[in-house]
Amino acid sequence: MDLGELWAIFGPGFSGAVFGAGWWFWVDAVVCSSVKVPFLHYLPGIFASLAALMFNTVNKEDLDDSPYGYGENEWRVKLWLFIAYVVSFVSLAASVGLLIQDALVKSGPSAWTGTAVG
Repeated sequence: MDLGELWAIFGPGFSGAVFGAGWWFWVDAVVCSSVKVPFLHYLPGIFASLAALMFNTVNKEDLDDSPYGYGENEWRVKLWLFIAYVVSFVSLAASVGLLIQDALVKSGPSAWTGTAVG
């Protein structure tokens, strides 16, 4: 069994565990924080979860490796994956932007911001 086959077997489970751990750390940081977290800070995680669901709705067999030929529904699948990538990258950019915005407060950066992220 080569590495590619092992990744095909265990990769989705490992990815789901990392994603679930990320949500676990976020909920832990929100519960333990003495500051009320606004709903705006939840949106990147919600959209990242939506993007993960969008990725998982596509079968590998629906994609053709040929760059020239398009099947009847292949362009729809590629458009769906493109939208999923856009949603995931926008959620990543929004989360980094919110992190930077919260770290640049007048009272100085909080140690909790780095602890919750790190």
